[in-house]
Amino acid sequence: MIWSLVFMWTLVLALGLLMLQRKGGEGLAASGQYAGRQATGLIIRLPMALAAGAFLAELLPEAVMANSIGPDTGIAGILLASVLGGFIPGGPMISFPMALFIWQGGAGTPQIVALMTGWSVFAFHRVLAYETPMMGWRFSALRLAASCLLPPIAGLLALGVTTLVDIPITTTEVF
Repeated sequence: MIWSLVFMWTLVLALGLLMLQRKGGEGLAASGQYAGRQATGLIIRLPMALAAGAFLAELLPEAVMANSIGPDTGIAGILLASVLGGFIPGGPMISFPMALFIWQGGAGTPQIVALMTGWSVFAFHRVLAYETPMMGWRFSALRLAASCLLPPIAGLLALGVTTLVDIPITTTEVF
């Protein structure tokens, strides 16, 4: 966690200096205003997303989680998680806290990889709200068919890596 924080602040500092050099104080001020507007939205959404994820984790019994997408469910759990990921609504402010709490509730690491990949590839709420009205049913069906193997493949790759390396990955690494 500390290394990602150090990396992000180093990146912000480097980009700020580059902005100052290329666009001067006006560019830096405009960037700061934009960042402030974005932060306002996050300050409001993040606590609610974390609470929603925590409520979901408490509502889903660990036995159900372990039996359906737990670490011992193998390929069946990966396939189920791949499809379930497509039904997680919203953007990363909702999906990542939900995935974290599902993981802490007993889901396996490869299954969470498949779940998050399914969320990013399928996103059925976005297909219905944006993609299909703009691009049409034929395009949406073609895209979904062309990418339907990506979440299970990601989960299987994660399963292979965690099996080969034999290093248990836990959610404590997040904190």
